[in-house]
Amino acid sequence: MNLKESYCRGPESDNLLNITIAEAFDSTVEQDPNALALVVDHQGVRLNYRQYQDKINQLAVGLLSLGIGSGDRVGIWSPNCLEWCLTQFATAKIGAVLVCINPAYRSHELAYALNKVECKALVSAEQFKGSQYLDILKTLAPELDSCAPGKLESEKLPHLKTLLRLGDGTTPGFFNFDDFCHEASPEQLAQLADVQASLNCEDAINIQFTSGTTGNPKGATLSHYNVLNNGKFVGDGMRLGPKDKLCIPVPLYHCFGMVMGNLACITHGSAAVFPSEGFDPEATLRVVSEQKCTALHGVPTMFIAELDHPSFKQFDLSSLRTGIMAGASCPIELMNRIIEKMHMKDVLIAYGQTETSPVNHMTSHTDAIEKRVASVGRPGPHLEIKLVDSAGEIVAAGEKGEICVRGYAVMQGYWNDSQQTEETIDTDGWLHSGDLGIMDSQGYTEVVGRIKDMIIRGGENIYPREVEEFLYSHPAIKEVQVFSVPEEKFGEQVCAWIELNDHSEADAEAIKNYCRDKISYFKIPQHIRFVSEFPMTVTGKLQKYKMREAMIEDLQSAQ
Repeated sequence: MNLKESYCRGPESDNLLNITIAEAFDSTVEQDPNALALVVDHQGVRLNYRQYQDKINQLAVGLLSLGIGSGDRVGIWSPNCLEWCLTQFATAKIGAVLVCINPAYRSHELAYALNKVECKALVSAEQFKGSQYLDILKTLAPELDSCAPGKLESEKLPHLKTLLRLGDGTTPGFFNFDDFCHEASPEQLAQLADVQASLNCEDAINIQFTSGTTGNPKGATLSHYNVLNNGKFVGDGMRLGPKDKLCIPVPLYHCFGMVMGNLACITHGSAAVFPSEGFDPEATLRVVSEQKCTALHGVPTMFIAELDHPSFKQFDLSSLRTGIMAGASCPIELMNRIIEKMHMKDVLIAYGQTETSPVNHMTSHTDAIEKRVASVGRPGPHLEIKLVDSAGEIVAAGEKGEICVRGYAVMQGYWNDSQQTEETIDTDGWLHSGDLGIMDSQGYTEVVGRIKDMIIRGGENIYPREVEEFLYSHPAIKEVQVFSVPEEKFGEQVCAWIELNDHSEADAEAIKNYCRDKISYFKIPQHIRFVSEFPMTVTGKLQKYKMREAMIEDLQSAQ
């Protein structure tokens, strides 16, 4: 391959699956019903594929008995747990659209999400990390105190009728989740089979809310076809098989957990292993060791937390072979530590966005380490990638351009938002990511930042990723994030937040001196803050807009 233009197609040797999630799951069960399917360590759950199928069918029948059917939106607001997994597959069995609610949402965000997609039912945990979910729901819908379960008529949540709560307690207006997980009768299973047979793989099956760093979150609408094939190809990249156990410490509400985790497993007969309800580095290390996991997912900050854990050396991780690192760039030092100390010689880098189900680029286990840190790999199977300039023209190989994606993984659109959909997916079916990249002559793409994150200082274009990569070469720096802050003279100025390695010392002047004569003067951070942590989403994505807001406030206070 010797590309002249920044355009590349992924391989097409493997056929796309034209089946529903339920058909794929049931096919895997029939191949080996006794194979290990699911371990939820913090709940003491261990199921083989037949047991898993039985529990899913029980819940699916229970949802049908509540009048929930194909096309109805069913929200789930919960950390990782058995019930989350059951709900994912039970809704797919009956054609209901699973709406993933961020566990970190508060009342305003929750109400917006439920109303935006007109959720008919909601599965809710009791609480998570200090957020009392049931209390928040009762505040939004005080009518729950006086209504029968399944009969909610709420002023603020007009479409929501049925709520199922997790746990053993009872709450007015709520059904208990476990009450709908009893053995199904032959007649009920026959009805379920009829419903399942009526579904089409092109049907919408999942709504994932984007992070909403600007404006309200948008509901990316994904089909069986979108997410099932994406999960399958991610599993292919990891070379998963029936003997593999994939440890999933990333959240299920996000595509990383439910697609790259659960769907990658069920399309390969592998076991999904959940160490805790939210990320806990020690629990993750312990479960990998005890369960002899062969694969591990995470974002770079998760791997750093595991590697730096005081008890790291106590755990035997020699069973690990592969896994996916995504969500942020990976410094080569971190990649080397993961391979050497965690035995993950085949660890892969994946890149994409919610709107592409989510993976559109991935490295291969045969790629050199340099390719796995300097790029996000090549286009995934059955996908086209092009990089374009501001006029929409494909740029030459080696030049910066916006990453655009076309193919099976592109979402159906944003739910009930045709304007935003048309602004994101053009008339030729290309999804415009908003990310800037550079494609080399072999089709490998390097992501250099977001278009909106580009810093324009005195007319000079500065890409934060480039400055970050340079600063990572400083021996004292553990983590760094670069972004812009407004300045009257130059328009924008470069700012860096830096976390130092343990037992390392450096001040702002030392960092600036390190930069001088190595990078252009205008790229050297004018403002530097040393921090012990960074604001981030529950999926581990760093929130530069929050850093920018805090820095602007500090600079204004100092004037």
